[in-house]
Amino acid sequence: MLRILRVESEGGRVVLDLRGRIANEWVELLERECADAIRSGFRVALDLIGVTFIGRSGLEALRRLRSAGVEIGACSPLLADTLEQEGIAPGPVRRDAHDGDGLGRNGGATAG
Repeated sequence: MLRILRVESEGGRVVLDLRGRIANEWVELLERECADAIRSGFRVALDLIGVTFIGRSGLEALRRLRSAGVEIGACSPLLADTLEQEGIAPGPVRRDAHDGDGLGRNGGATAG
């Protein structure tokens, strides 16, 4: 399962806070959410701190998203090492706006 919480920031940027697994059928959901945000004029950043697993299809999607200008970061040291080995060096994801509970102002998407 992959849960995506959308946190809109100031200045045309949106952070997608990911929870769960980036693999198989969840990859399409992630790519669709990113594409929708980009089409709406947002710069997109992915917060991977809640990601527990990234499959081969997920790594390929993250590579495509990075090439499309999506910022990738805020992950565990183990995932950071995996991403670096795959040529997807993560960076920090700054959150400019959120409501006090860390879930963001807007809802998100959940699949599964």
